[in-house]
Amino acid sequence: MSQVTGHTDPVFVPVRQVFESFFADGRDTGAGVAVAHRGRLVVDLVGGWRDDARKQPWTPETVVAVYSVSKPFAAVCLMILVDRDLVGLDDPVHRHWPEFPDDGTTVRHVLAHTAGRPAFPTPRPAEAWADWDTLVADLAGSTPMWTPGTVAAEHALSYGHLVGELVRRVDGRPIGRFLSEEVAAPWRLDLAFGSGRRSDVADLGFGTPDWPETSVGAPGSLRHRGLANPTGCRDLAVLNGPLWRETEVPAVNLHATAAAVARFYQGMLAGGTLDGRRILSEAAVAEMCRVQHDGLDHLLDRTVRWSLGFQIEDDGSFGMGGIGGSCGYALPSADLAIGFVTRHLADFDRLDELEAAVMAVVRGQD
Repeated sequence: MSQVTGHTDPVFVPVRQVFESFFADGRDTGAGVAVAHRGRLVVDLVGGWRDDARKQPWTPETVVAVYSVSKPFAAVCLMILVDRDLVGLDDPVHRHWPEFPDDGTTVRHVLAHTAGRPAFPTPRPAEAWADWDTLVADLAGSTPMWTPGTVAAEHALSYGHLVGELVRRVDGRPIGRFLSEEVAAPWRLDLAFGSGRRSDVADLGFGTPDWPETSVGAPGSLRHRGLANPTGCRDLAVLNGPLWRETEVPAVNLHATAAAVARFYQGMLAGGTLDGRRILSEAAVAEMCRVQHDGLDHLLDRTVRWSLGFQIEDDGSFGMGGIGGSCGYALPSADLAIGFVTRHLADFDRLDELEAAVMAVVRGQD
């Protein structure tokens, strides 16, 4: 049996106990959790295995694909360019990306999931993920489903290509390189869009055999259209192979450790600075966290408060979860940042239990 390893401040031992229970009862097979409280990393744990055969233990250096946890990391790249006055939030996308229709879609709409393009318009096979130019041309050749800015629908797979192409047009660098040089390097975060050829990558696995079908929605639904094209996003042969790992899919294929996710949100809590390195101004962080849409999300079919890259919850927390259970978020009222990453694609019950344990400790310290 693989043991849970890593650091836990004594007062946060209940969090470790909850995390250990996931492997004892089989609800997880490989994962990491990290918690930053009041500017310190008080929990940094890993457990389980990187592979189905249970031969490769999960280590502190293991990264895993975290699905939509990726989206704020794409958004912050574009917000850095906004902060540098190289692009404006209310600029028409067409101004920076001339092939894109001059239809009223703004940079703000793209960041807030209100651009009206929640699905790639042209059916494509999995191999299309390796063809950035074709996918962004598909988006530029599409008509918005609604008047931009009027309706929210999570741009489940298209978000990263819309944001990423804007970054490329404004800055010149692909978004993956931009993330590496402008975010990951200065903040010392072990994460990237794709994982390249590194060997310490966890294979994804399904919590139940029907997860690929139950997670994507009914055929013909907006959710299905948004999550099923191009194909391959729920195919383990694709997800655990070179196509996915050596390609940038900024909406959904960030590969990260839990500590990297938690530290990112720690930096957001501190107004854009971490370990003395500033990547965003306090004003830009505040704008990034300001609610842009509060109402029905037509893809998720529930009420969502979208900011410029984050979901904002009732308690004031901001962050993003990924289909399958991974999540990253910050709770300003408690000066708290949490990252949870897992290879075991299932529901969010594990995160809920970890959060309950964390909050019980935090409230006990107040």
